Amino acid sequence: MAWTEPVRGVGMVWARTASGVIGADGGIPWHVPEDLAHFRQVTGDGVVVMGRRTWESLPPRFRPLPGRRNVVLTREPTWTAEGAEVAHDLGAALDTDEPVWVMGGGAVYAEALPFADRVSETIVDLDVPGDTRAPELGDGWTLVEDGPWQESRVDATRYRFREWRRAERA
Repeated sequence: MAWTEPVRGVGMVWARTASGVIGADGGIPWHVPEDLAHFRQVTGDGVVVMGRRTWESLPPRFRPLPGRRNVVLTREPTWTAEGAEVAHDLGAALDTDEPVWVMGGGAVYAEALPFADRVSETIVDLDVPGDTRAPELGDGWTLVEDGPWQESRVDATRYRFREWRRAERA
């Protein structure tokens, strides 16, 4: 499932386990191709904002993510990468009229949460250890789409897509 209406503002996109794990040792501890396709559909041709470690965790052949502006947050004043626009603070990264999708990592999600008005998440039905977790949405968020459980064609891992909006902005 995906929103059919125009997307504006700041969104966040992630895949997580029921316990909130989104990463382990700088990577994603599962491979669900359907989630990757969903990510591409959700982020469309807008702006993706990520931390430097998230950028570096992407396979080189996928950097920059095609068809989107890739903005990388870093505190390193001299850091550069081909295809990446560098921002040294979240405000600069979010300063655009284009739809923005924050795509990690954990610290970037936590910092961006107060500015987000939507979340697109994939729930992966696995119990895996991890060192990075999705932020808790808490009160003020409304579940607007809750897709059915599906099985990945690769290894039958179960997953589902969910969409959240800030209640006061719904």
